Amino acid sequence: MINFNYILISCFSFYKRNLLLCLLLATTIGWSQSNPKVASGVDIKDIKIGEQINFTVNVRIDSIDQVTFPEGQSFAPLEMVESFATDTIPENGKLTLIKKYALTQFDSGTYTLPQQKVIINQKIFSTDSVNIYVNTIPVDTIAQQLFDIKDIINVEKKNSFPWFWTLVIIGSILILAGLLYFFIWRKKKLTEEEKVALLPPYDRAMLELKKLENSKYLIQDEYKQYYSELTAIVRSYLEEDVHISALESTTDQLIEKLEMLKDAGNLKLDGDTIHQFKNILQTSDLVKFAKSKPDTSVAEQDRKAIENIVTKTKDAIPPPTEEELLQREEYLEELERKKHRNKIIITVVIAASVLIISTVTAVSYFGFSYVKDTILGHPTKELLETEWISSTYGYPPITIETPKVLIRQEFEITPELKADIKEAQVFMYKSSIGLFSVGVSSITLTKPVEPDTELSINAVLQQFEAQGAKNIITKTEEFTTVGAVKGIKTYGTGKFSVSESKDLVNGEYAIVTFGGKGFQQQIILTWLEEDMYAKEVVDRILSTIDVKTE
Repeated sequence: MINFNYILISCFSFYKRNLLLCLLLATTIGWSQSNPKVASGVDIKDIKIGEQINFTVNVRIDSIDQVTFPEGQSFAPLEMVESFATDTIPENGKLTLIKKYALTQFDSGTYTLPQQKVIINQKIFSTDSVNIYVNTIPVDTIAQQLFDIKDIINVEKKNSFPWFWTLVIIGSILILAGLLYFFIWRKKKLTEEEKVALLPPYDRAMLELKKLENSKYLIQDEYKQYYSELTAIVRSYLEEDVHISALESTTDQLIEKLEMLKDAGNLKLDGDTIHQFKNILQTSDLVKFAKSKPDTSVAEQDRKAIENIVTKTKDAIPPPTEEELLQREEYLEELERKKHRNKIIITVVIAASVLIISTVTAVSYFGFSYVKDTILGHPTKELLETEWISSTYGYPPITIETPKVLIRQEFEITPELKADIKEAQVFMYKSSIGLFSVGVSSITLTKPVEPDTELSINAVLQQFEAQGAKNIITKTEEFTTVGAVKGIKTYGTGKFSVSESKDLVNGEYAIVTFGGKGFQQQIILTWLEEDMYAKEVVDRILSTIDVKTE
């Protein structure tokens, strides 16, 4: 059979230096026309890995035409290395624009340089697509010294679960809860001052008068301090229990307010008591402002009189009505609710602040995607971090380490295959979400012949297409297992169908094939292209493959 691809490649190799010139020459035939003309070509189609090709676009236009050349990485699967400045050649009132791009590729295989869009006066013109052949660089095993494969060494298994950070988080939460309880929610032991402040006004006033009696103000000749505290006690009591502004009132103003309450019937206090209270206040004013100094006995009698006045005033206050008691009870309940609400607000604010700071720190250290996937969950991340299983499947045996056990699949050998296949054993795991899957197969042939590897790989690719896959790009390289068994790795990208999406998704695949006389073994993996966890899973699986070929 004639291999036309080989002939074309040879021809392109022979004329690669003149191809661009030929294309340019060919396009000049139609330049006499008034319509814009677009031509394109490459200087070489057969390159080595990393070698550059020059892709040139020529446009013949009028001087008033507007042209936009392709920019950015629109040359995939080839990579643009450089976009050169546009050359302009005037000729007979026309312009010839020449735009050149330097392209390359770092993986071997056959690639198609896609059509490029050139916009002329808002009208789109397309260049021709071109096949580019990228060859590997042969290794000189004579000049380059080779070394034996290193022996297998035991490596301590890495525990993927972040125990350290988990314990840090748990410890931080416990510490935060302890601090919130100690400073906010714990019922603190009251100090003596707080206990006194919680007493009713009458009891508090009598207690403070008792303390004044036991003080050393009179012994130390500090009458001003003595009378200041004495009048402050009674004024505070009147302000709290009688509900008049006693602390800021002068003596005359305070007495006038008491008499008004007495006359209105709101304070059943006799006139002698009010008169006695007025005399004590006047004595206090003389001591504080005129530096008067009464006898010690007078000072003590004034204190006892104040005790009597406070008691009489308490008895003179009308008892609170049920409505007043209810209002006071509602006020106390509202006050307690407000305190409880404030505690909750403080707790929420502190907890939210700690959560935000922890999240920002985690995102800065681990990255947003990792934190999001850790909190919300990610199917392939869970596979990566689970306890992996090493097992042997089928015969001839395939030993492989996977995050899940591969389940035996029912595989019926059709009548047309029974002549060639004696037995087929298939094992597989497929994630319920996304594209990730891993499967292995061991096939025993009826005759001790070498299997048709290319045919079996094409069959897998055809199966992908039958399931809706499109735009499959294929690359091939040699693969070596941990046991130094050599096979073929076919891999690439494409658009695949998944159950949870109506649209095709960008995916990757790998087919590792081994074979010998009378048998064939295959490992097939698929995963989403943007799934970074899936790539780690695949790399780990491929690094554990081992097969027996004897």
